[in-house]
Amino acid sequence: MGKLKGKRYLELLEPLEQELVAMARWAKASGARICVLFEGRDTAGKGGAIKAVSERLNPRQCRVVALGKPTEAERGQWYFQRYVQHLPTAGEIVLFDRSWYNRAGVEKVMGFASEAEVARFLEVAPAFEKQLVDDGILLFKYWLTTDQAQQEKRLAERLDDPLKRWKLSPIDLAAREQYAAYTDAREAMLAATHTEHAPWTLVDFNDQKRGRLTLIRDLLDRLPDTQIEPEPLEFPALGHEPLEERFGVIEPIKPYPIS
Repeated sequence: MGKLKGKRYLELLEPLEQELVAMARWAKASGARICVLFEGRDTAGKGGAIKAVSERLNPRQCRVVALGKPTEAERGQWYFQRYVQHLPTAGEIVLFDRSWYNRAGVEKVMGFASEAEVARFLEVAPAFEKQLVDDGILLFKYWLTTDQAQQEKRLAERLDDPLKRWKLSPIDLAAREQYAAYTDAREAMLAATHTEHAPWTLVDFNDQKRGRLTLIRDLLDRLPDTQIEPEPLEFPALGHEPLEERFGVIEPIKPYPIS
């Protein structure tokens, strides 16, 4: 199966975007709280998948949470505390670009958390998530997979592309030799936290475009019927000719030159 081409991808994405907009309209009307976790390999495509989900949605309703490393104060808190404050309220959709599962992945593999801390996390995470689900939060957990050859190719692209260079950190480079360790960490995480109330879904992102479509389709299929018609709005004529902008204090800057 060849990789999905850009034009065909956009054709397939458009109807899904319409369903995502309907989902957001339903969430607002019903007060649903939707929380989606995006985890996976470095370079798997979490950012692109999040953008595909959120691009057509109102950013006041759909929030992306991408936390940096914890501060000194946060390191002294209950581990889940800094994530709880970002959970969705009624009518909101929150997309976590990495989540509390940092502890089971990068923190474990790169030695940022002790074995006891990781074991404790794997023990309590299912109970934490059951509290969220029991309180009515719709929780979806996705892990994006990619082979090491694809990961190496994408890391090299980031190194060579000045527009993607910011995506590449020393941690990413150090993690290159830990591909198998990340696999082991993921399998331990799945064994401990793939539960009936908060199951994991793995999505193949060797082809990122196809992976985005797969993930969005799965997310939409697992939600209730979200078909709510938008409120009708009247759009009467102005009653006069449209007005041009007037400037009294300052003028707009010159347009961008196009040769």
